Amino acid sequence: MNEIVFPDYEHSILNTINSILKYYNVETKYNGLKELDEKLKSKYKNVVFIILDGLGDRNLSKISPSGFFENNKLTEVTSVCPSTTTAALTTYYSGRPPIETGWISMSQYFKEYGRALEMLRKIDSYTHEPIKNAKYDVFDLVKYTTIYEQIENASPNVKAYEINPSYCDARSKRNINADDIYSLCDFVKAICNNNDENFILAYSDKPDVLLHKYGCKSDEVRDFVINAENEIEKLCIELKDTNTLVIVSADHGHKDIEKVYDIIEMDEIQDCIIMPPSFESRAITFWVKDDKKDKFEEFFKSNLGEEFILFSKKEFLEKNLLGFGEKHPKIDDFVGNYVAVSVGSSIIKLGTQISNLKGKKMSTHCGFSVEEMVVPVVVKCL
Repeated sequence: MNEIVFPDYEHSILNTINSILKYYNVETKYNGLKELDEKLKSKYKNVVFIILDGLGDRNLSKISPSGFFENNKLTEVTSVCPSTTTAALTTYYSGRPPIETGWISMSQYFKEYGRALEMLRKIDSYTHEPIKNAKYDVFDLVKYTTIYEQIENASPNVKAYEINPSYCDARSKRNINADDIYSLCDFVKAICNNNDENFILAYSDKPDVLLHKYGCKSDEVRDFVINAENEIEKLCIELKDTNTLVIVSADHGHKDIEKVYDIIEMDEIQDCIIMPPSFESRAITFWVKDDKKDKFEEFFKSNLGEEFILFSKKEFLEKNLLGFGEKHPKIDDFVGNYVAVSVGSSIIKLGTQISNLKGKKMSTHCGFSVEEMVVPVVVKCL
């Protein structure tokens, strides 16, 4: 029986980042993480927040049950809904939940362009073509104030740094590119040894990319996690007596895929929907014809009910699965009249007849399984 975990917005990645914001005197309506708030009662020259994409707590405990991360784990928290990079990283980058930012999933439909767009890469979700000749940038509709700006405005003596892979957008004016864990740790060490008071968010896109390609039980994933753990432990040793707090966490976890349903081959669903579904393969939103809702619900629950929870739009929003706060004005556009979230080991492959589909993924995320939803919070005071 799969263990189902829903987002807990009083003990989630939202609260982790809000503890950091409160430490730097940022006014926020969201609670911090109590355990981390206690650690942040002391004053630090440097606060370092390292995000290892996809490092779920359950997979970590299997890979390294008695390693540096487990030995220094402060607590575990839930991801947001959906448990995916787009929603979760934006929660970290903004200090706000998806209901307020409008950043929900990899693919979201923008009526202004008549296209579903990949939110992080800003390309067509199905053809992967860049958007050309647009009269204005629709991503202006989902802009937010970054934590870097919030921190520097509230604590002008602090310099806020962002370290991320070279292909990522720069969100901080102090952005540094690091494409491997060694460079990431080297840059963190260099910044911590300067004469300033610093906040550093350092993001690694691994193990996520390895998990997608090789799966949770692969040697490739295990080797990366063990190596990253060793490098971060080494970094902490080298930062001894620098008055630094190091926090290590993740955006979401991962679950291996056992079965794939292809939306194009599901004639019963195709007959019911107005347009292609959106979001991702384990959290899907559907736009269903008014006169086909009963047929859609009956077919979905009969054939996919053991693998997915099907919500009406009303149920999905009233359960506050996207979090609490002021609803972003684009939410009603992005969320169709149904949302299905996986609780099993299956995905629904989304596509159209002209899709440029990517290769098969061995593991993925977005669902409500404990493997996807629960991430560790590791803390080391130096």
